Amino acid sequence: MVLLWLLPWSLQAAPRVGQDFLLLGGATDEVTPQRACAPDVLARHQEVLSIPAPAAGWSGKPQAVDVFGVLTGEVRISHGDREICGSMHDARTRDSRFRAGVGLVVVPEAGDHEPIVVSWTRPLKARWVPTIQLGAPSPVQQNDTARLLVRAACIAVAIALALSALMGWATTRDQSFLVYVGACAVFVLWQAVLGGLSGYPEPWLPVQDRASWWLVALTAFSEALLLPILWRLSGGDRRWPRSRPAQHLVLWGLVAIGLSVPLWGLEGLGAVAFVLEWSFLVVCTLCLGAGLWGVWRRDAHALPGLAALAPWWIMIGADVLDARWLVAYRIEALQLAATWFLMMAAYALNLRLGRLRRQRDEMRQLADTDMLTGLPNRRAGLRLLAEYLERAHQQPQALAIGFLDIDLFKDINDQFGHDVGDQVLVAVARALRGSVRNHDDVIRMGGEEFLVLLPGAGHAAAVARLETVRQQVAAVTQALGIPGLTVSASIGLAVLRPGSDDLAGLLRRADHAMYCAKRNGRNQIHDGARTTTAGEPVPA
Repeated sequence: MVLLWLLPWSLQAAPRVGQDFLLLGGATDEVTPQRACAPDVLARHQEVLSIPAPAAGWSGKPQAVDVFGVLTGEVRISHGDREICGSMHDARTRDSRFRAGVGLVVVPEAGDHEPIVVSWTRPLKARWVPTIQLGAPSPVQQNDTARLLVRAACIAVAIALALSALMGWATTRDQSFLVYVGACAVFVLWQAVLGGLSGYPEPWLPVQDRASWWLVALTAFSEALLLPILWRLSGGDRRWPRSRPAQHLVLWGLVAIGLSVPLWGLEGLGAVAFVLEWSFLVVCTLCLGAGLWGVWRRDAHALPGLAALAPWWIMIGADVLDARWLVAYRIEALQLAATWFLMMAAYALNLRLGRLRRQRDEMRQLADTDMLTGLPNRRAGLRLLAEYLERAHQQPQALAIGFLDIDLFKDINDQFGHDVGDQVLVAVARALRGSVRNHDDVIRMGGEEFLVLLPGAGHAAAVARLETVRQQVAAVTQALGIPGLTVSASIGLAVLRPGSDDLAGLLRRADHAMYCAKRNGRNQIHDGARTTTAGEPVPA
């Protein structure tokens, strides 16, 4: 490698495509999109702003003008013979130096007094006025880029939350996750149209000159999902379960409004936007009341709803007070509020997922646990024994089991009653559990039969530990203190024989050994290695 640097430059190989560099694209004869304003566009411009030059005239330095928040039609910016008409929903019609707004950089001559003229179509809603920024190109463009980053980040977060919820649905099959995915998808489309990203870097939604219709329709669909979710997050659904029909009415009513939007003219569209705005305000007020009532009643589940409502109420208050920051950054504020709502809804979904997992674990625990003694039942015990067997064959390691049966248990039930019989079972289970390191290694196989698993124990260790078990079972007699009651157990021992024992064979030898212990007088341990499969002692 060092020698290559010592060679004359002319002797080195020429750069190779795909290895030393990568060239994308190629020469083109495509004409730059026409940015001049068409007469029909100008005919729709009812709002005109003339930005005057300073008293001493323009300084001769570049002046950048950037226009944000014009959601309908195109924006015209002109100075002298320079003119640009750009649409928020088609980035190809805009100056590429401006990404979130429609902008133009002009260089008036020093002392020139000709104003910069901006015109646009009258907004659908009176308070949705455009923001026009004038200044040096660098700070204006930086502000424009920052706006684009916020808008794109909000959409990216919504997509990430949707993918996360989709994985949650794949795990749980809970329909709530699919509803959340649908809500995220609708909010992505709504934000894309609201922030102009539907046309960046080129149109991927057919918005064209129908931006107001798209925005109102998507607003209706968004509210159809947002308002019922806010109501549930705030706890209204839990406290007033009879509100379900009203929720469905709001949901399907808003969906119907969204579907009918293409039929409305521009004036009717303004009325629809007014209805959507007030319905949102009314439901937000109800949700706030429900959330505060829940907090007063110490319902922690209402907190996510109040948190989700917080940015909306901040904007409502700012709108009432005519706050300048809301006018300047309304689109970004709306997107951030929507993103915060989706995050709070995701938090509530995660809480729901946690509850589902706990319920599943509880159901599994109930299915694997003997209700009387609290020990693992036969199914859970055999599953654990199969795991121990597999581990013993793979590593390998010793494994022993003890099959235990309470002596004369039927006589105990007949003489003292089933209540005392249950007490004996519980006391024996407690004694067995106290004799092993892992409580799951004691299993109630059914009736008065128990299985003790001894992983890692060889023959001698298993005999010693089962003898301790037998003594602790015998001590139950004194612990219960019932006159005339004697408790003992017969135990069959089986030690794994590598290469020849499977689960059924190991259990069968332990069971046969236990019956041999009973025939030999009870209250003792019998070694399965000295027993045939028929249960008879092995000949000496």
